[in-house]
Amino acid sequence: MATTYPISAAYTDGQVLAAANVNQIAGGVNDLAALQLNAQTGTSYTLVLGDAAKLVTMTNAAASTLTVPANSSVAFAIGTQILVYQGGAGQVSILPTSGTTPAVRSNGTKTKINGQYGVVCLTKIAADEWVLFGNTVA
Repeated sequence: MATTYPISAAYTDGQVLAAANVNQIAGGVNDLAALQLNAQTGTSYTLVLGDAAKLVTMTNAAASTLTVPANSSVAFAIGTQILVYQGGAGQVSILPTSGTTPAVRSNGTKTKINGQYGVVCLTKIAADEWVLFGNTVA
């Protein structure tokens, strides 16, 4: 079920909600409580719109690359967050589609996950600009 985050509606104090309203709110809360996974086992993967607010697991014994697409290809909303987990021994690099666009910024230009079981977060802060933070290494 696709849910827009955060769930907001124009409800007012004292308003009696219909069952459909309550179910929508409860469904959204349940979506937030359970992080959905996107398991990847190959050596390359390009993010898709469905990865927003998910944990992408990269599990391979060989080095792998997670590619961040340009906004013109995949228009993630500004503020989108995507977690990336390195489940295998192969180091995961997080790189933009064409080398510089979109920009993937991180402290010290560290764009790799720092070993097996490491987790990083990508956050979109502008049309073609992402911040990468967490367990990173150069």
